[in-house]
Amino acid sequence: MSREIVVNVCMDTGGIASGSLEVMEAFEAEFARAGLTASVEKHCKLHRVGCFGFCARDVLVNITIDGECITYQYIKPDMVERLVEEHILEGNPVVEWQVDQEYEDFYRLQQRVVLANNSKIDPENIREYIDIDGYGAINKVLREMTPADVIECVKASELRGRGGAGFPTGLKWEICARHKDPMRYLICNADEGDPGAFMDRSVIEGNPHSLIEGMSIGAYAIGAHTGYVYIRAEYPLAVERLNKALQQARDNGFLGKGIHGSGFDFDIKVKLGAGAFVCGEETALIASIEGERGMPRAKPPYPADKGLWGKPTIINNVETWANLPPIINNGAEWYAAIGSENSKGTKVFALTGKIKNTGLIEVPMGISLRDIIFDIGGGIEGGKLMKAVQTGGPSGGCIPQAHLDMRVDYDNLVNVGSMMGSGGMVVLDESDCMVNISRFFLEFTQAESCGKCTPCRIGTKRLLEILTRITEGEGRKGDIELLLDLANDIKDTSLCGLGMSAPNPVLSTIRYFRHEYEAHILHKHCPAKVCRKLLTFFIREDLCTGCGVCLKSCPAGAVSGTKKNPHHIDTSVCIKCGACYDVCKFKAVLKE
Repeated sequence: MSREIVVNVCMDTGGIASGSLEVMEAFEAEFARAGLTASVEKHCKLHRVGCFGFCARDVLVNITIDGECITYQYIKPDMVERLVEEHILEGNPVVEWQVDQEYEDFYRLQQRVVLANNSKIDPENIREYIDIDGYGAINKVLREMTPADVIECVKASELRGRGGAGFPTGLKWEICARHKDPMRYLICNADEGDPGAFMDRSVIEGNPHSLIEGMSIGAYAIGAHTGYVYIRAEYPLAVERLNKALQQARDNGFLGKGIHGSGFDFDIKVKLGAGAFVCGEETALIASIEGERGMPRAKPPYPADKGLWGKPTIINNVETWANLPPIINNGAEWYAAIGSENSKGTKVFALTGKIKNTGLIEVPMGISLRDIIFDIGGGIEGGKLMKAVQTGGPSGGCIPQAHLDMRVDYDNLVNVGSMMGSGGMVVLDESDCMVNISRFFLEFTQAESCGKCTPCRIGTKRLLEILTRITEGEGRKGDIELLLDLANDIKDTSLCGLGMSAPNPVLSTIRYFRHEYEAHILHKHCPAKVCRKLLTFFIREDLCTGCGVCLKSCPAGAVSGTKKNPHHIDTSVCIKCGACYDVCKFKAVLKE
C-alpha cells in the first residue's frame, strides 16, 4: 500500500542563505537513490515552500507521512541521507534533530492569517494555491458582490493599512470609488526598505498569489483595470516568484480580459525600484512609476483623488492586500473579532536584534511587548538585560523596558513615541548605547533624504552632526535642548512622512534615556561602553599571557611588552580603535 509522503523545505531568501538549495539537492539525490518518485502526485511530494517563520532554526524541513508531520531544524545536506533512510524509508523519525518545546512556544501565541500558508504551498505552483481555495475570494466577489458590497465588507472588517500610518483601508477605497474620473489605478507598495524588515518580501516569496488575489479584489471594488507592484530590485527571489505567479495567473484566467469568466478586466505590471528609501512614501513612489525622480509631492491632493498620472489611485502594501482574501472568505465579523478595539486583525513583524528566537511572526493586534519578546522571542540573547525595543524602522522610536506590558497597536505605539511602520521590531539589550542607536538611524534617514525640502535635507544633517559630536566626546552643554528644538522643527515642517518621522529616534531616546545623553556630554562617558572615542582601553596583567597578538594588531604602536610577559597600553598614544580588544582571546583587554 502506497504512503503519502510530503517533504517541505524552507526556500525563502533566509532559508537559501542558510543552505536550503543544497538541502533540496540532497533530498533529490537521496530520493533518486532510494527509488522514490518526487512529483506533484499525491503519494510523494518534494517541494519548496516559503518562510516557516522561525528563521533562527534554518534550514527547517517538514516531513509528513500519511498526515503525521515532523519538523526538523538546522538541517545540512549531509544530514539528508539519514532522514530519508530512517524516517521516510524505515518509519523511524530522527529524534535528536527534531524541533523542541521552544519551537512550539514560538508559535503558541501567534495567529496566522497572512502567513497561514507560507510553509505549506509551493509559491511557484498555482495549482497548490488553488487547492487551498486560492482565488475563491475573487470568484465570490465577482459572482455574488457589487463593488460597493466589497467596500462595505472591508470597512466593516476595520482593516487598517499595514504600511505605516494605519489609515482605514475601506474608507480610502470608498473615497477613490466615488471619484468622478472613471480611469483609476491600483498600486502595491512592496518597497520595503526599513533595516531589519523582511515581512512583505517573505509574503511574496512564500505566497505571491495571495497578493495578486487581494489586488484583484481591490481593483474590482474601486473600478481599476491596471495595477502595479512597486518592488525593490534588491529582492531578486521575490521579483522572480512574483513574475512567475503573474504569468500563471494570466494563463489560468485569473488576470487579463474577463477574469474568472466575468466582464471584469484587470492586469498587474511590475515596476522595479532602485533602492531609494523615500520611494516608500506614496507620492514619491508614484513619481518613480511615472519615470520621474522619486521625490514626494505636497498633500493634498491625496492619491485617492489625484495619484498616478493625475488619476485616482489606491496604494496599499503587500500585507494589506494579502489580508483581503481571508476577509472575503471568512467575513468581516470574523476579522474584526481579532485584535484590539481600534486595531483589528493580526500584524506581521520581523523580530530581530538581541533576541534568541529571531524570525517572522504574525500576532493578533493588542498582544503585549512582553509576550512578543519573552514568550515568542525567548528572551534576550546571552542572558543580558533588555534595554529597549525599536519599532517602525528608522522612522520609529525606541520603547524602554518600562513599557513591556504595553499592548501593541497603532495608537499605543504612537502614544509612547514610536509607530507601527511596516513591522520591523529590533530588540536592544544593555550593551547597546542609545545615543549611538539614535545616531545610526539618523545616519540612515539623512542619507536617504531626497533633499527636496529644507527641513529634512538640512535639519537631519544638523541632527546627525550633533549626535556624532556627542558620541565622539565633543558634546556641549545645551546639546540636548538643541536636539529637541531642531527635531520638533523638522517634525512640524517637513514635506513628507520621511522627514516628519525622521526625528523619532532622537525624541524617543532623549525621552527615555536622557541620562545616557548627559553621561556622554557632561562626563564624556558611554555607559554601554560602545562609543570608542569615549573609552579607555587597558590590559589586566593577571589575564595577559604575553602572546603578542594585541601588539601586532595595534596600528598606533600603543601596545608594548615582551613575549610571555604582561603587555601594556600607552593611553596617550592609543587612538581607541579597539583592535586590541577585538583580537584578544583571553579577554585580558578591557574597556571602561
